[in-house]
Amino acid sequence: MTLHPLFYFFLLPFMYFWADADGFDPYLHSIAPSRSSFPKGFLFGAASSAYQIEGAADVDGRKPSIWDTFAKEDSDKIKDHSTGDIAEDFYHRYKEDVALIKEIGLNSFRFSISWSRILPYGRISAGVNQEGVNFYNSLIDELVSNGIEPFITLFHWDLPQALEDEYGGFLNPRIVEDYREYVDFCFDKFGDRVKNWATINEPNYFSCFGYATGDTAPGRCSNYIGNCTAGNSATEPYIVIHNMILCHATAVKLYRQKYQATQEGTVGIVLTTFWKVPKFQTTASKKAASRSLDFTIGWILHPLTYADYPKSMRYLVGNRLPKFTRQQSKMVKGSIDFVGVNYYTARYVDDASTSGNLSYTTDSRVIYSAVRNGIPIGQQGWS
Repeated sequence: MTLHPLFYFFLLPFMYFWADADGFDPYLHSIAPSRSSFPKGFLFGAASSAYQIEGAADVDGRKPSIWDTFAKEDSDKIKDHSTGDIAEDFYHRYKEDVALIKEIGLNSFRFSISWSRILPYGRISAGVNQEGVNFYNSLIDELVSNGIEPFITLFHWDLPQALEDEYGGFLNPRIVEDYREYVDFCFDKFGDRVKNWATINEPNYFSCFGYATGDTAPGRCSNYIGNCTAGNSATEPYIVIHNMILCHATAVKLYRQKYQATQEGTVGIVLTTFWKVPKFQTTASKKAASRSLDFTIGWILHPLTYADYPKSMRYLVGNRLPKFTRQQSKMVKGSIDFVGVNYYTARYVDDASTSGNLSYTTDSRVIYSAVRNGIPIGQQGWS
């Protein structure tokens, strides 16, 4: 088994495969590994998102994102009713945190840029916040000077509220041009030192939780799915992903044409998934597990690889699933230098005969469970 140098760990302590001269032993060991256990160039890192750590929500020219609004207006959906107003105060304490990253022994750090910190109203024509630009320049310089490779996520769920208010954010194809302008600005200002870019973090979860169940910003869903004041769980998740895929492909095309030759960086996307295990050794269960993967990973990666959504989605979702134009398909296909995977857990999957109310949450016609014959699929985690 060969590990790509750009593959890096986020979770410690962890279980790992012991590597010897003949490859990887199939037995797990819980003793601490050494650097020599991994290939040269292997990166160990930490990852974060702007709204979860920065704080300074209304400091130095930053304007609200959809998460600032959600945390205040839908606080009942947040377990402790907290907000990101202060968070870890990374905005003011980033030098201390970079020192801790170095002390731990990590050599990479993936962070996201708060779009509304550098472009408070979402676009350059509405004004650039230089204090926000200065912050990210200082953070990048601090990382580089300490031998820590910066990885930037361009969008981690915190769309400027101004764009949400103006035209509905990712529900509107206008977002593609505003996103292109934003990432162009970031490539230009930070790309001389940043060589690894993720266009979007977990678009599949952003769409599902934000537009199908309403559990996260912007908190939209059908009233038969959750407690939301607006939304359509049967159509909006698919529209949002469609526009996000076009945003991603537009950013990759821009970088390849304008920046890659001189900056020599890579652009990819980060997805979330959990593995799907057939609950029973039946054809129906096996097909359900495969179909479930189509509706999570395949939803994004199939278009980026084959220029269209999986056939199972086309069949089950029908006309509610948007279509790419011929020109869009050409742009979307192959628009990845790397794929990041946020992996959390696994589920047993079985077939559901009907989908019930129309919704992304039921369109795949599967039933999830964490237990089979009274035995959990794995050890219970903290979440």
